[in-house]
Amino acid sequence: MPAPLAQALTGVRLIDGTGRPPVDDATLIVDVDGRIVSAGPGRLAPPLPDDVEVVDGRGLTLLPGFVDTHVHLAMGTGEGPFHRLRTDPAVIAFETAARLRSTLEAGVTTARDLGGLSAGYRVAVERGLVSGPRLHVAVKVISHTGGHADFHLAGGEMHTHLESMSEIADGIEEVRRATRRIVRSGADVVKICTTGGMGSPHDHPDDEGLRIDEVRAVADELERHGGKPLAAHAQGTAGIHAAVLGGVTSVEHGYGVDDEAIDMMGERGTFLVPTLSTVFMGIDRDRMEPYHYEKKIRWSGITKTNVAHAIDRGVRLALGTDSGVGPHGQNLRELGWLVELGMDPMEALVAGTRTAAELLGLAHDVGTLEPGRLADFVLTDVDPLSGIGLLGDPAHVVVVAQAGRVVKDLAGVFDRPRAAALATAGGLAAATVTTTEGPSA
Repeated sequence: MPAPLAQALTGVRLIDGTGRPPVDDATLIVDVDGRIVSAGPGRLAPPLPDDVEVVDGRGLTLLPGFVDTHVHLAMGTGEGPFHRLRTDPAVIAFETAARLRSTLEAGVTTARDLGGLSAGYRVAVERGLVSGPRLHVAVKVISHTGGHADFHLAGGEMHTHLESMSEIADGIEEVRRATRRIVRSGADVVKICTTGGMGSPHDHPDDEGLRIDEVRAVADELERHGGKPLAAHAQGTAGIHAAVLGGVTSVEHGYGVDDEAIDMMGERGTFLVPTLSTVFMGIDRDRMEPYHYEKKIRWSGITKTNVAHAIDRGVRLALGTDSGVGPHGQNLRELGWLVELGMDPMEALVAGTRTAAELLGLAHDVGTLEPGRLADFVLTDVDPLSGIGLLGDPAHVVVVAQAGRVVKDLAGVFDRPRAAALATAGGLAAATVTTTEGPSA
């Protein structure tokens, strides 16, 4: 038996996340469990049951909820390195909750936090205790002593930033134990550092972090514990090669990606998450430590050149912003940067929806507006195919829904009188509106 209908959103322009051309005057039907019954051309033919919420979406474009695969929701820009030392933990928790909410209202209905956020926040979102994207969390980041996740001051007596974010490990056996501790903490994904980075005080993006044998040891531990994905902070070329050869699922940043790396990633199905927001935004001499500013200036042009080449080569690319290093709540600006470096707007939308969901192993539930998927969707008042950069302004993200539940509605779209919506829905038979049972939750 088909599931009882809960919502019928009519008159929208549909971009479903698959890469197929847009569909004008489309209808989305969602059942009471928050899953999509159908999405495609055709209007509804009244009469309809009284318990169906018919919504008039004329003038708006319907998109899947976006998936940001690289955020740091425990970090806020401008906080400074000692913010957690002088701030009450309760305040920290509420600051994090505010960032979760702003990320969701930006149109990101699913996010992967790659360091700093405990598994408890994932549980809190699942239970409805706090509003935010559904979460995958790495909890901590594995780095060697003096590597990208080591924020000890000179001399090693004081650790700035997020001490709870770092898991320092040197050598294969320590790396294995660190992996086990992170899995024990409830992590959905393990993150390692195979290079240095921009914001870390003791290294550079070209410096190598975990070596191939250490990366393989982490990958082996994960295979032994259910096959969780492995993400690598990898900026310099040698560290990117080590990450890919070691068996990571995704290369994060990838600023020094070259043709050899692209070939290896293609052979292995490795994803690239380029976090272009950190390159295009937030380079501020007055706010940044001198070492950080100098590295950013040096690598900005290199990154744009190499990532543009990777896009041209057809690398498997997923959206990620590194929010926390940059501002929260502007996640979809990343789509505009992808287009600026050569992606077609539709390809950029797919990178932020279907491909990002594939990276997280969630493509059966989110990332596209197809029968059986969860009804995570966004309504926008702009045309993302002609002005994709405008999506980065949350004011243009008019409606956000998560599993059929509306969590943002700037224009009162879901408050429009049912009679008016029914008038819009009428006129055409519903022959193209089909009911398809999808996978269970």
